[in-house]
Amino acid sequence: MTGPREQFRPENHPNDHFLLTTVVGSYPKPKWHDRAREMFEDGDADFGEDEWEESKDDASRLITHEHERSGLDVICDGEMRRNEMVEYFAHRIDGYEFNGRVKVWGHNYFDKPSVADEVEYGEQWLVEEFEFTDEVAERPVKVPITGPYTLANWSFNEVYDSEEELAYELADLVNEEIEALVEAGARYIQIDEPALATTPDDHAIVGECLERIVDDVPEDVRLGLHVCYGDYSRIYPEILEYPVHEYDLELANGDYEQLDVFKEHEFTKDFAMGVLDAHTAEVESVEEIKENIKKGLEVVPPERLTVSPDCGVKLLPREVAYGKMENMVQAAREIEEELDAGEIDVVASGGAEASADD
Repeated sequence: MTGPREQFRPENHPNDHFLLTTVVGSYPKPKWHDRAREMFEDGDADFGEDEWEESKDDASRLITHEHERSGLDVICDGEMRRNEMVEYFAHRIDGYEFNGRVKVWGHNYFDKPSVADEVEYGEQWLVEEFEFTDEVAERPVKVPITGPYTLANWSFNEVYDSEEELAYELADLVNEEIEALVEAGARYIQIDEPALATTPDDHAIVGECLERIVDDVPEDVRLGLHVCYGDYSRIYPEILEYPVHEYDLELANGDYEQLDVFKEHEFTKDFAMGVLDAHTAEVESVEEIKENIKKGLEVVPPERLTVSPDCGVKLLPREVAYGKMENMVQAAREIEEELDAGEIDVVASGGAEASADD
């Protein structure tokens, strides 16, 4: 299952080789958009639903164009309409309720939801977001969606006999949403499961969830799985059996200490490798990013390598996030040129070397 990758190659791409460049999802919100949210949530402010919708539209349009200006091949709107990756969806799923904010780390909090009744699919979650972004974008749009395992694991379960049962019910709802997104024209969908590599032996549950999610999804729709944090040896190579085309993995923040995990068994899917540290407010140089990209070529050949940040970059200063994207794209294009010129040897995952011309 190599996936429909070539549809995202830009017209008139300057190089024969093509390293797909994209983002994971979140991006820093403009300060005025954060202020607009505060005003909307302040009952005493003269700032209503229409003004809030206008702010979301303006922010989405702005960041979509900012992604395009950086040169990314596949973009999103930086999740300008979302506040948090679990809370946002829980507000839209019947059966969830909220009881107050929970501290996650440092000074970061989120409104951890509880499953207080059987979960059901009510309103659509992301279709309008996608349609708006797709309308204003000139490049292909990726849709990140929080996966059912993380939605279950990061919630209080007060109804179902087990977290596993809850995850399967949520997987059916995610399937409904993805079918609606595909009908709206989405061709690149990323399922976010950051909880996967932090919990031992639950990769089988995630696999069953994914089987439910992809049911009846057309083959020309590219499906990715984003995993960050945790110990990848807990889930690899078992995750290669998942019905997705691409694995998006955080590696730069750990200085690629876990890269060898993916060399022990042949990496048979597409590898979306983090080449930017989303936790560091410094813009990596083009040369540094190129060295990171070459690490990915130790695992898969260029036609199966996607270049992205480690994770969402919403906690970074906006100018830093943009600088990282811009340098990442430049690094990818330079690596392509060097591959075309036969200046880089690609080391296959099995350890055999092949010339870039092969």
